[in-house]
Amino acid sequence: MRPEQLASISIIIPTLNEAKHIEATLETLQPMRKRGHEILLADGGSSDDTTLIAAPMVSKLLECKAGRAAQMNTGARQAHGEILWFIHADTLAQPDMDEELIEALSTSKSSWGRFDVSLSGSSYSLRIIERMMNWRSRLTGIATGDQGIFVRRNMFEQIGGFPSIPLMEDIEISTRLKKTAGKPLCLHSKLLTSSRRWESRGVLHTVLLMWRLRLAYALGASPADLAKRYQ
Repeated sequence: MRPEQLASISIIIPTLNEAKHIEATLETLQPMRKRGHEILLADGGSSDDTTLIAAPMVSKLLECKAGRAAQMNTGARQAHGEILWFIHADTLAQPDMDEELIEALSTSKSSWGRFDVSLSGSSYSLRIIERMMNWRSRLTGIATGDQGIFVRRNMFEQIGGFPSIPLMEDIEISTRLKKTAGKPLCLHSKLLTSSRRWESRGVLHTVLLMWRLRLAYALGASPADLAKRYQ
């Protein structure tokens, strides 16, 4: 085993009223915690039982200002791992993904990456969407938050962490990382993320909305205005 394979991971999860999902998410990460990695939950002021449920299952429970980028940056500042791994609160990992992540970084010149993603719903249209998400990411070198972005701490600090914007923080940090460190490692193991966003708003409507928002962002639209449109 290479010495670098002993690197520690800080798993950072931003939450806001995720009591329905957080327990299942954290359960999948407990084998990694037993192997010496830490879990940091950065809560943006939940009014439900998110923090109560999470407290026994995390290494650090942090309270901070709401906003996914701000919460993830708060978690990163409190983290001790050489590798930072950002996971959404409604996403389920496979129990050996930490080992795969470390192996990939230790055998590559790349300093960041992401996993493939699958969606929890059973609709055939969701199978098409997840394939498109994974294919598009490989083609463009841009990762989304659903795909569990991971990055070496020194690279994260070099680019200044997540930008302080209310939407598209994953697109922006991917763009910065790609410019500074090259394309990401695209690992084939799949994170299972909730399809609630597509199911609650309608699959076609959500896809078209996200395309419009990303196009508008690429053309220079304000992230604050885009966040209002997204909500």
